[in-house]
Amino acid sequence: MSKKENTVPNAAPSLSGRAGVGHKSSFIQGQITAEFIGNSIAKHQSKTSIGAHNIFLGQVRADEINGKKVTAIEYLAYEEMAEASFHSIRESAFEKYDLTCMHIYHSLGKVNAGEICLFVFVSAPRRKVVFEALEYLVEEIKEKVPVFGKEIFEDETYVWKENK
Repeated sequence: MSKKENTVPNAAPSLSGRAGVGHKSSFIQGQITAEFIGNSIAKHQSKTSIGAHNIFLGQVRADEINGKKVTAIEYLAYEEMAEASFHSIRESAFEKYDLTCMHIYHSLGKVNAGEICLFVFVSAPRRKVVFEALEYLVEEIKEKVPVFGKEIFEDETYVWKENK
């Protein structure tokens, strides 16, 4: 299938502007780097009420689809809607679990196979909570946040990714 034969699904967005002024965005352009992740973790060493952290790192896989290898995913989002969804999910998790801290970051733009595209970081006084909360958060993000992935193949053709 050539690039021209691919059509954008009805729900697929075009990239829009950044989140509202003064609001910390959940989006990072391109891959989420090890340096970014490490800096985020380091900032929590002085918070002595925290007894446990848990981290989910979503990585782009080099899947094979119909005999073609995925080399990257280009992420697009309805940013305003996505930020509202992230906010709602965060609030729900804080109500449901005894969390001290939470960070959620998702890539926009092109992320190559092997690179990180989702970073979810939770902290709490006790370990059991961070395991439960992290699973809840990742499942909610996959189900409810309007982020779309265009899986790009070696031959530069693509298909729209289904969130599962």
